[in-house]
Amino acid sequence: MPFDPNEPELDADEVRDRVDTAIEENEVVLFMKGTELMPQCGYSERALGLIDEYRDDYAVVDTLQNLDVFREALDAHSGWETTPQTFVEGEFVGGSDVLAELDERGELAETLNVDPDEVEADASDADDAGVDAPF
Repeated sequence: MPFDPNEPELDADEVRDRVDTAIEENEVVLFMKGTELMPQCGYSERALGLIDEYRDDYAVVDTLQNLDVFREALDAHSGWETTPQTFVEGEFVGGSDVLAELDERGELAETLNVDPDEVEADASDADDAGVDAPF
């Protein structure tokens, strides 16, 4: 949901519906300022990067267009107004700092419902990247 300055603002009910739907219909959803291609704050960019390390399939919701209304709607789900916010299977996980802590403890993959064996396999595949050189 990219920010379009020409798009009319959403009312509180529309934002609440978008938040509810995104949380209910996606295994992992990140509410952030900006888009995947253009994060609009460092915390959002950090959260996006951490999730990207483990998952390709997750939803991103840009909260910038109606930031105050999104804050209220997110607060109803998490008790927390700030963005970014990550939800997994409908449960609030946290923002970029929480994701970073989970990553440092080696728990982020599991939190994001990623099979640890897949993470290890991807890491070993990355080690072999570019090894096709003839020397």
